[in-house]
Amino acid sequence: MNPTDGHRKHARNERDERNERNERDEPDDRDELDEREERDEREGKDEEGGRGERDGRGEPDRVSAAEALRGAVEQLTGLLGRAPETVSALTPTETGWTARIEFVEVERVPETTSVLASYEVALGHDGQLLGYERGKRYTRAQIDDKDGG
Repeated sequence: MNPTDGHRKHARNERDERNERNERDEPDDRDELDEREERDEREGKDEEGGRGERDGRGEPDRVSAAEALRGAVEQLTGLLGRAPETVSALTPTETGWTARIEFVEVERVPETTSVLASYEVALGHDGQLLGYERGKRYTRAQIDDKDGG
């Protein structure tokens, strides 16, 4: 065996050992991608990173009642340009949530004569505003009728 052959063999062994160490110590891109996909699946995110479908029926995740309520108030306040007086109802539906939010439409003195309006708000499962409609208008001093609103 000539000395050059021994040197080549030694260099090849060192290179093979380095490659083996790198393979053990550093995950390849596929491992990182698999881990990211598993994490997104646990967190209920879809391929684009948004909230996706979680249950077996294909329905998207439903936000909590508190999140839906906050979202309804924030979104409707932004659209109407005034703060709500109160929230009188929040109900889960097949398509998400419905809420009834009361706003002062006309401020008067004394306050008991101010005009309020009840808005029906439809929210999706994710808490996003789907639509709203102004319902009944009434004075603050008015007592509820049998319909409750």
